[in-house]
Amino acid sequence: MKSVVYDVAEAERPHATDEVLDVFTKARNGAYRVIKVVIAGEKLVLAETRLVCKRYDQEYDAYVLPLLENGVPCYLLYRLDTTNNQGYEWLFLAWSPESSPIRQKMLYAATRATLKKDFGAAHIKDEIFGTAIDEVSLSGYHMYLQDQKAPLPLTAAEEELRQIKLNEVQTDVRMDMKKSTLTGVALPLQSDALQAMKQFGMKKLTYVQLEIDFRNESIKLSSTAHTDLKDLPSRIPAEAARYHFFLYRHTHEGDYLESPVFICSVPGYKCSIRDRMLYSSSKKNLLETVEKNLQIHIAKKLEIESGDELSAENMYEEVHPRQHEHQHAFAKPQGPPGKKGGRRITRPPGHGDQED
Repeated sequence: MKSVVYDVAEAERPHATDEVLDVFTKARNGAYRVIKVVIAGEKLVLAETRLVCKRYDQEYDAYVLPLLENGVPCYLLYRLDTTNNQGYEWLFLAWSPESSPIRQKMLYAATRATLKKDFGAAHIKDEIFGTAIDEVSLSGYHMYLQDQKAPLPLTAAEEELRQIKLNEVQTDVRMDMKKSTLTGVALPLQSDALQAMKQFGMKKLTYVQLEIDFRNESIKLSSTAHTDLKDLPSRIPAEAARYHFFLYRHTHEGDYLESPVFICSVPGYKCSIRDRMLYSSSKKNLLETVEKNLQIHIAKKLEIESGDELSAENMYEEVHPRQHEHQHAFAKPQGPPGKKGGRRITRPPGHGDQED
């Protein structure tokens, strides 16, 4: 069973309209103080602009704060009064208030890199991710500068690590799930789904299938049909993402085992970007609920594209990976030729001792 990596293809992400690109080009001459861009109709569109009149700190709150709406994410590019060899330097504000719908927060998080690329990352001196007004106000920006303790901007990797928050999503998902590049979105289990998982934990159910209820922003129960290993591939939808908990009954080295296995099935690009992103970002919190709150030990966590990957052989090898059968020990250098024996001990002369 191979490791599968899912990502949002560049061609499928929202891209800037010609109007936005034109404004970005004109912004190089420094005429604009602030540019507001939003996602609408799967495009990055221009919302508003403001021209330069005073110093950046004199215009900041008066220009920026009125453009921020509660519950509505947006991007703002604010021109600073400093320059480098690329021209004017800009502050990039990613506004994503906590009250925003989860799907909107995810879409903006996934599109942020695209906007910076379209604008020109070399022009962006500082970047702030904000969920509250005090984080993106002028005083919030000054606090950000103090936190940096250096006039130079952080690298992109360092900035991502500093800014990552609960509602940020990065759709890089690997099957072993030992490393996660996303903090996750916490979607609660509906009551019937929670009850089914409790029964699964007591091994009264062999299989539980869960799906995301997008309308209610929660996880609901999809199926609890009795399932054994030969039935499992047929439980995997071909064109929809799902979570699966399967009680893998088998023998290993003469012992009978019942091993709970978690499977996240995402059929590549047969399902929507929204589905791929939300299923990827929600599974971490789902597993924390199952393992910590419900005390269900998951023997193996898998990511698959289709049920064809769930053969008996593959499942066994995933739950009981083969160890390296022939591990070569570090070869010590050969000693000089001669008599082999115990360790030689040297004592001070005069004692008449001989070598062992």
